[in-house]
Amino acid sequence: MARTRSSKTWLAEHFSDEFVRRAQQEGFRSRAVYKLEEIDRRDRLLRPGMVVVDLGAAPGGWSQYVARRVGPAGRVLALDILPMEPVTGVEVLQGDFTEQAAVDELLGCLQGRPVDLVISDMAPNISGIDSADQARAMYLAELAVEFASQVLRTGGDFLVKVFQGSGYAPLHQDLRSRFGRVLVRKPKASRARSREIYLLGRGLRDGTRHPPSVVGAG
Repeated sequence: MARTRSSKTWLAEHFSDEFVRRAQQEGFRSRAVYKLEEIDRRDRLLRPGMVVVDLGAAPGGWSQYVARRVGPAGRVLALDILPMEPVTGVEVLQGDFTEQAAVDELLGCLQGRPVDLVISDMAPNISGIDSADQARAMYLAELAVEFASQVLRTGGDFLVKVFQGSGYAPLHQDLRSRFGRVLVRKPKASRARSREIYLLGRGLRDGTRHPPSVVGAG
């Protein structure tokens, strides 16, 4: 089937993108890694020895970067609904985060050990219906917030991709009630026309962590 004009335009833009070229040159799986790198450098998010959970991890660019930053003393668990090629230093799980079975598998792997950082770059498959896409994106963000509140240690951090629109303000307010600070970040690698931004919750408040009552064996 012949490509449409819009798809040709997208492909041309994609392959001329400086971050796409950098990712190829530096061995990263996606340009999205530079969004996380900028936030990390600005906010000193990662350090050696941390335990990190990466939600919506495929194709694995964020996990690659995190594994390098936390080093062999750290631990990285990555989950996505799509299959993902192995990443050195990363425990890769495949499952649908909206299903309890996938969450239980993550919890089983953690075996009750508190997490230092949860990162989520999850986004729904786009239908083209703005209201539906926004609702689904916010639902994923809300699930990530609840998961982070279960597994983060007190004082832990949380980074989540959201899209400005319906549901954004209540989510932002919810994070402010859970974390000591909430920062808004729009990295340079995030395309200007995109409504995506990242919310960074710093320092989970004491008393807001809600660990699961039962954790399955991993």
